[in-house]
Amino acid sequence: MAKSMPAIALKGLTKSFGTTKAVDNLNLEIGQGEFFSMLGPSGSGKTTVLRMIAGFEYPTSGTVALAGQDVTNLAPFDRDVNTVFQDYALFNHLSVFENIEYGLKVRKISKAERTERVNEALRTVRLADFGDRKPAQLSGGQRQRIALARAIVVKPKVLLLDEPLGALDLKLREQMQIELKQIQRELGITFIFVTHDQEEALTLSDRIAVFNNGRIEQLGTPQELYEKPASEFVAGFVGTSNIFSAEQAQVLFGKKTKVALRPEKIEVVTRGGNQARVIEVIYLGSFIRLILDVQGIQIKATVDSGVFHRDQTVQIKMNVTDLVAL
Repeated sequence: MAKSMPAIALKGLTKSFGTTKAVDNLNLEIGQGEFFSMLGPSGSGKTTVLRMIAGFEYPTSGTVALAGQDVTNLAPFDRDVNTVFQDYALFNHLSVFENIEYGLKVRKISKAERTERVNEALRTVRLADFGDRKPAQLSGGQRQRIALARAIVVKPKVLLLDEPLGALDLKLREQMQIELKQIQRELGITFIFVTHDQEEALTLSDRIAVFNNGRIEQLGTPQELYEKPASEFVAGFVGTSNIFSAEQAQVLFGKKTKVALRPEKIEVVTRGGNQARVIEVIYLGSFIRLILDVQGIQIKATVDSGVFHRDQTVQIKMNVTDLVAL
């Protein structure tokens, strides 16, 4: 069976600001209907890539293709993509209905079709009865859903989301993550999501590109990135890891190579383990994080329950099979 045309194809994409190379010779394909996240710290290049896909920035070199069409030099309104921003960017003087309708009016869609599509978008974001309200009468989560409805009502091939949940509180952000994934499945269109929140990326994505210094450090599924980080940067940025130098690994495991070990892979046992001293106990509700000292090496371990205190001596078990070579 022939491979389907990627929704987005970036080839040799480079963006320089003066002497600073924000994006460095990037090659990337994003599939049709994929929920794809670009994850990385501030200044890693992820937002610049999103802006080049949207047409808000033009590359220094390289190309951007949308469903096989080269759109590198096209203006934003000539690309079949739409963007949802963190600050919602709603028109406060217009009703919710009018905000969503705006893009259809610009495209000269008939009034009857506009009404049908706006109501459908409102139903999709679970706000069917909110069309008459003004943005100021809505909560942050509701405003974000209206911004999403305004973006999807024009039926773009690709929806770009620039840290859209960053302004929401934790509980609402977690709720919106679930809703966003459900909406993406219902619509079946490609979502490209930019975030610096690794838990958010793991929760939402089919695949994730981890950005660092204008390049993709690793590309893979959430499970691949978490279980098999390809570098020290990925191991440290995606989740929490113990990073052991070759010398430390030699002391702890008899393996003289740099390795990573996730805290939840470490067991606290009653006997038969390595002796460790508890330096700190951090209660995090669903689990307890222990900071341990083993032969002068600091180690993070995660346990589900138990009573621990500072300077307590415990025994821990670390399996060589759980190590990831870096």
